[in-house]
Amino acid sequence: MKERNGKFSFSSEKMNNLLPPALVVLSLCSLFFYLGGIFCGNKGAPQVSVSEADMTLSGCQPRIKPTKFSECNLTLQDYTPCTDPSRWQKYDRFRMAFRERHCPAPSERLDCLVPPPPGYKVPVRWPRSRDECWYRNVPYDWINTAKANQRWMQKEGEKFIFPGGGTMFPKGVDDYLNKMEELIPGMKDGTVRTALDTGCGVASWGGALLDRGILTMSLAPRDNHEAQVQFALERGIPAMLGIISTQRLPYPANAFDMAHCSRCLIPWTDHGGVFLLEVDRVLRPGGFWVLSGPPVNYENHWKGWDTTEEKEKQDLEKIQDLLESMCYKQYAMKGDIAVWQKPLDDTCYSGRSEDAVPPICDDSINPDAAWYVPMRPCIARPSPDFEHLGVGQMLKWPDRLTEAPERSHMFSGGSEASFRKDTQMWKGVLKYYKTLVPALGTNKIRNVMDMNTKYGGLAAAMVKHPVWVMNVVSSYAANSIGVIYDRGLIGTVNDWCEAFSTYPRTYDLLHVDGLFTAESHRCDMKFVLLEMDRILRPEGYIIMRDAPNFVQNAKILGEAMRWKCSVHPTEDSLNKMERLLICQKLFWKSAQE
Repeated sequence: MKERNGKFSFSSEKMNNLLPPALVVLSLCSLFFYLGGIFCGNKGAPQVSVSEADMTLSGCQPRIKPTKFSECNLTLQDYTPCTDPSRWQKYDRFRMAFRERHCPAPSERLDCLVPPPPGYKVPVRWPRSRDECWYRNVPYDWINTAKANQRWMQKEGEKFIFPGGGTMFPKGVDDYLNKMEELIPGMKDGTVRTALDTGCGVASWGGALLDRGILTMSLAPRDNHEAQVQFALERGIPAMLGIISTQRLPYPANAFDMAHCSRCLIPWTDHGGVFLLEVDRVLRPGGFWVLSGPPVNYENHWKGWDTTEEKEKQDLEKIQDLLESMCYKQYAMKGDIAVWQKPLDDTCYSGRSEDAVPPICDDSINPDAAWYVPMRPCIARPSPDFEHLGVGQMLKWPDRLTEAPERSHMFSGGSEASFRKDTQMWKGVLKYYKTLVPALGTNKIRNVMDMNTKYGGLAAAMVKHPVWVMNVVSSYAANSIGVIYDRGLIGTVNDWCEAFSTYPRTYDLLHVDGLFTAESHRCDMKFVLLEMDRILRPEGYIIMRDAPNFVQNAKILGEAMRWKCSVHPTEDSLNKMERLLICQKLFWKSAQE
């Protein structure tokens, strides 16, 4: 009964009457909790057969019923959901924002399989792929015809050939890099390891740097006809779709040792210098910004650029003034190449007046925040907490690969001990993976994506394989992407409830560890797997490790997507909390050809 003071009170007789039902409810809750633990794979007990109703009550997802996925229309053979040209007219053209990520609403997602183009073949194997690819795999002639005099690429029979030409390196990319190395000696000895190429063309610059121990993230926007990033990935060169526009690039602050722009025609000084300030954010202290093309060496080129000498002179002066106000020093300038260096410490920043332009960013936005974060025309000042973050302060490549960097303990759940343990663990895991996927370590696998990594441990274990790895950190996970760059690897942030910024058929191996355990409450497994199918090449592989119920559901869906799948124990046979799913995407031709 309710007493006058408003509190509830029960007599001992009534309590005795209520006790048996309470025990029954408690017992049922305990039973369903136990069954949920068994079926979800969190308790390590043997699996039992339970009904879908029991699974729903226990908090598990019911087993997915088999279904078949139809082919998408053949016109969608190069479908990029979040950078779809057919939807550009809906978005703002200011600063080319329409070319940024604009993903379809959940109700607009396609649940069909993106078909290959007619005549598609298994890509040319690495390292031959750097110099040639099948024409039918990327059947676009615009670059071949429009840039014929610059030797970006040439069509010969059934193939495109990539002779290593470029607008600003008419004598070939190797000659261009030799000149660059003369200006930046750190490119030769492992001091410079990671690079960003904005407006990358067909990524010949990044491809040639691989032989020099430098790993480049090549970046270019989606285009109606150029397919630059698609060509780069077909060649086996790291690249992704992206543009410096209104949103930050999906990379952490202080990531790249060097950033490069060769006639990328970005208006660096417009809008308060916001584009160059974004490059500054992702460039490591002491890092190098390299510019070739307009307006560098305008005295010799202005006529060919269809401009005036005075305009190009003014543009160069504006860039120099902006960089000086950002505390950059001109490092070298010779011929067509100009190099500036970002300050290694904050001495210059501290000496600036309060009303200096561009201003120092306030603390309202984390410099590492990089997923749908608006760019701002201000300087992201490096944290004084780091003593070994700058170029020349860090260990040289390859020593930096296995040494725990300062940022390894600067995020939730991170520590130097965890980093070292992770590094050792993945070495053993990779050995086991090779017993399940014999193609690992051969030239059948070149483009690899680790879809849900923490420290990039798998990529580090594969460093001697003929591969490169796109390390992806979930936008909802602890922000560990900076550690990946500190150890000399590359990667990006992504939300797997959305599509990745790449073309179809661009990866040979997708590795996904614990993604559905972490994010099944947000992301529909069907659409994540459809996205994996979109970006996976025919005859490519998937290695998934997760709780048994997620593995079983993924197997059902994968086989409905024409994957050949099998379930295996993990490398630890006593581990009942995880299973491995190994799948290979079958090679199929569109019925619409």
